[in-house]
Amino acid sequence: MEDRIMQEEQAHLSEVYAKLLAIRDDLDRQINVTQVQAAQDLRDMSEEIRPDFGGTDEAMETLAAIETLNAVIDAYNQSHDFTLEKLRRTLLLLARPYFAKVRLRMRAGAEPMDVYIGPAGIMDEKRNQLVVDWRSPIAQTYYNQETGRTSYEVGGKRRTVELELRRQFDILRDHLNTYFDTTVAIQDSLLLEALRHEHTQKLRDITATIQREQNEVVRHEDVPVLLVNGIAGSGKTSVLLQRIAFLLYQERDTLRADQVMLLSPNDVFSSYIDQVLPSLGEANPQVFTWSAFLGQQGVGGRGEGRETTPGDLARIGVAIPTLKLVLRDFRALEQDDVTLLKPSQVLASVDKCTRKFGLGPRAMSLVKEDLHKKLETRLDTLSRGDELREEMLGLDLDRQIEIFGEVLGVDNEDQVAKHAKEYARWVYGQAHERIEAAEWLRLDRIGCAITGKASITSVEWLYLRCALLGASSPRVRFVMVDEVQDYTAAQLMVLSACFPRAHFLLLGDEHQAIYRGSATFEQTREIFAESHGQVDEVLLRTSYRSSPEITELFSGLLSREEAGTLSSVRTAGVRPHVCALPAEPEAYLEGLERE
Repeated sequence: MEDRIMQEEQAHLSEVYAKLLAIRDDLDRQINVTQVQAAQDLRDMSEEIRPDFGGTDEAMETLAAIETLNAVIDAYNQSHDFTLEKLRRTLLLLARPYFAKVRLRMRAGAEPMDVYIGPAGIMDEKRNQLVVDWRSPIAQTYYNQETGRTSYEVGGKRRTVELELRRQFDILRDHLNTYFDTTVAIQDSLLLEALRHEHTQKLRDITATIQREQNEVVRHEDVPVLLVNGIAGSGKTSVLLQRIAFLLYQERDTLRADQVMLLSPNDVFSSYIDQVLPSLGEANPQVFTWSAFLGQQGVGGRGEGRETTPGDLARIGVAIPTLKLVLRDFRALEQDDVTLLKPSQVLASVDKCTRKFGLGPRAMSLVKEDLHKKLETRLDTLSRGDELREEMLGLDLDRQIEIFGEVLGVDNEDQVAKHAKEYARWVYGQAHERIEAAEWLRLDRIGCAITGKASITSVEWLYLRCALLGASSPRVRFVMVDEVQDYTAAQLMVLSACFPRAHFLLLGDEHQAIYRGSATFEQTREIFAESHGQVDEVLLRTSYRSSPEITELFSGLLSREEAGTLSSVRTAGVRPHVCALPAEPEAYLEGLERE
């Protein structure tokens, strides 16, 4: 007997797919036509511009024409970017148009409305919504998993609707493999099917298998710190990536992917997720292992700092307010054998700025401003020197035009002086960046003086830099830490100090730490409560990977109260066989072979 619902859903899929193909082809045509038209318009407008700076009126007309041309270029670029973004979403949907639908009655007496949910949202030429983005407010009704009255929030207002149907699909391009109606995701057959293939496929279909407790994490309100404590197989990695994609969607007008940093346990994990966020419609964030993060912060090659204790960092924090920096704590700023700033000049700036505010980020910010001014004075002095002027005037014509935009005149002293200042800043301008990077500060010497040690660890160095100079990466707004149970308390203290204004998502399993000396979850809560204030915690207690027998075995290692909260959705498997074997290697191997 033919499945009528299967036929109807296949017909709908075929219709949507045909519209997606039409949208793709139309966007391709738009891009090609617009490129040709834009090139011609720009040629025509450029030919109409007659540069004339002979008089005030002529110069104003020329500048107005150039400004008009720039505005046209900006308009074409914006249109091009918009079209490319829509094409990207269309190509994403052509691989798998949607994975679920809900049937909602928006108000009593109204006809129910079918909403199809996919990895991206798109409308047809009549602005009818073909597919809604899984992160859109109305998609919340699917993840709530509440048949009957349910709600979602849009524009700060809560809207209550009636959920009449929750349907999941297994779709490849324009072919519907199967569908499944459910109100209880714990019996989710598509989830179990996805799990059977998870070892051979990338995590590209995790959106369809998200569960209610996972959804609590993904759509959790934005808080300073969200700590997720999940058992093995509870979908922590899926939740992590979904949360990133959700935040990028929710704050798409203000948040960029490069403002999100993800700390992963190893390079294999980093390569594993390289296609996941693009499959969810977003660009990848910055991804680092702990070692790579240390390298990016300028302390690579010093080890991971696991030997550092919270007490070591506390001593640094206590010492800073009363610390008196001396001449040996600074280095000269030099370039090409030219001294731009002397250590004594740096010390004078530090003494002046710390006299009012004390040693710390606020004072050091003022120190940098003062050093920038001193550098500008030094560059002015260099620009008046014969050596630099001779070097400038000896530049070939191409180099002169590259640097100054014109050929230098030698008969006008004012022009020579003006260009000499420009040249000095061109030659030594990078020194301003080195001031911002605090290359004038000898952090190792300061750290050794505080700790009384011959050298300081990577973690101590970073903590000291943050204590003196403030946040290391102020542009980062969200920091995601996977396998947080493997970090030491000192490492977590450094992260909280490096990103004091960023919001954190910390995921791990408090019972799976693989390193001795790792921070407990209680310590983690205390560290971030002190640095960031609010710490919300969510528990993931359902395993989607381990069999009930495996889950039960390891539950035996926990307290009775905690073990009672764990469960598995997998079908029954083989009960584990537990045996004791000798510790000696040969006897151990022989015992394994016998078992």
